[in-house]
Amino acid sequence: MLIHKVRRPGRIGWPTKLAGDKGYSYDHLRRDLHGCGIEPVIPRKSNQPRPKGERFDRKTYRKRSRVECCVGWLKEFRRIGTRYEKLAINFLAFMKLAFMLKYLRILDP
Repeated sequence: MLIHKVRRPGRIGWPTKLAGDKGYSYDHLRRDLHGCGIEPVIPRKSNQPRPKGERFDRKTYRKRSRVECCVGWLKEFRRIGTRYEKLAINFLAFMKLAFMLKYLRILDP
């Protein structure tokens, strides 16, 4: 599983919850996440049976949309969405520039 390869600098462990859309609604993925001590916040597809007693955390799932909106918002800047920059430092510079331009548009429409 990819999460086993991820190291979070300066922090110990993994997140307590992981949100995903219905495209990630697989029982083996849910089992793997539970095995890592992570609560999956993934809605079930309409054709999947819901195990008895399983509850879906809507409040946490709604927070996921904030991240999705931010990513979509950054993709307005084509250079970021397609990742032309090879070096991480240059990519970070363009990310910061995109945030500044977006913030300036909010301040002075």
